[in-house]
Amino acid sequence: MATGATLDTYRQSIRQLLTQHAESVWDERIHAETLFDTERDRYQLVYVGWRGSKRVYGVVLHLDVIDGKIWIQQDGTEVGIANKLVELGVPKHDIVLGFDPPMMRHYTEFSVG
Repeated sequence: MATGATLDTYRQSIRQLLTQHAESVWDERIHAETLFDTERDRYQLVYVGWRGSKRVYGVVLHLDVIDGKIWIQQDGTEVGIANKLVELGVPKHDIVLGFDPPMMRHYTEFSVG
């Protein structure tokens, strides 16, 4: 299980990556909003706006810190937030691909939960 200092680093890495991704949105009609619930360790990136007459709204990234591990609940990015976390030094055994069915997680390089 991750230590308090490690968890603080994980939280900082999550906030950094979500903020960077939000800043890279190229469509001025779409707002990328970061939501950081530090009390419950829930972090999201949401797109809100309009493309013509069509409403755009959706959670692009949703990460939780649960029992010392980073749970990726939603990842709508091309690169994959798990890969970015690994680049920042988070070990794969502390990342859970929560969007994968539990019975399939052991086929990945990441934690099963």
